[in-house]
Amino acid sequence: MIWNKEMECMSRSEMENLQLERLKKIVKHAYDNATYYRAKMDAVGVKPEDIKTLDDVNKLPFTTKEDLRDNYPLGMLAVPKKDIVRIQASSGTTGKQKILGYTRGDLELWAECAARCFAMSGVTDEDVLQVAYGYGLFTGGLGAHAAGEKIGAMVVPMSTGNTKRLTTLMVDLGVTAIACTPSYLLHIAEYLEAEGLIKDLKLKNAICGAEPWTDKIREEIERRLNIKAHDIYGLSEVMGPGVACDCDFHRGLHVCEDHFLPEVVCSETLTPVKDGELGELVLPTASHKAIWYWILLGNLVVVAAGIAAWCLLHKRPEIVLPPDIVALDALNALEKEEIPTEPKAV
Repeated sequence: MIWNKEMECMSRSEMENLQLERLKKIVKHAYDNATYYRAKMDAVGVKPEDIKTLDDVNKLPFTTKEDLRDNYPLGMLAVPKKDIVRIQASSGTTGKQKILGYTRGDLELWAECAARCFAMSGVTDEDVLQVAYGYGLFTGGLGAHAAGEKIGAMVVPMSTGNTKRLTTLMVDLGVTAIACTPSYLLHIAEYLEAEGLIKDLKLKNAICGAEPWTDKIREEIERRLNIKAHDIYGLSEVMGPGVACDCDFHRGLHVCEDHFLPEVVCSETLTPVKDGELGELVLPTASHKAIWYWILLGNLVVVAAGIAAWCLLHKRPEIVLPPDIVALDALNALEKEEIPTEPKAV
């Protein structure tokens, strides 16, 4: 399903022109409005006017997670504090939480990107969407919620922690789509099986993220619940769920490239790798105004060459996993599949 045909079906040349226009604008905005970015760019001798091509993004200094912690809580803002309408944060499992600020425009951008991902997963305004990610500072719940409302689905803001109540509402409200972690969905499946409720479900789709999972896990979810399950990618440092998602072909994640400029670099040299090679994901944002990033994420990915499924012309990181998870058999060989020539718009 396609949510925004103009952006998702844009030609490669049009996309690159838009990316460059937005990159120039956001780099100048960050340089002019954030002391942190100005000092970081001045230290390597780069000015906003030096960004003349997309390749020039490699002239910019990287942002690291350490930079976020060192500038805790809001030392990296590129807008006045009064323009921040929401705070989100990382879990802080390895130290202080990384605090992220969002302007009203940033939240609208997030909802748009997340809606594209949920639409790609098959969610429409006819669906009843149960959001079983956590709500609060974690981005999962509010991101999925915004996607459902943007599309026009009936959103059930369930959160986590009460599986009995969740499954009761799932049956009684005729839930057709659920957003949650894959491990929690397996737990839900186990509970439904034990209670003999599988036969009463109207569930068709699951949008799962916030943790690594493999094709085997997806296949198990689909078999036990008789649904389609899709992978969604986001991160607290950039935006919650909505950066990228996979479609029914499960051949990689489609990135919202008009707002994110994914690059893959060698972890040792920090230079770009070739298509098909494993490297570390770097994800510059092209539109997020409150805080701008050209950030080393520590996620290892492979970028596929060529055009993605349907007419989506966006890059497809094939695998997005933390470095310590790469040994998993999630490094799946891509299967050859016939790709339809006509997309179906929402």
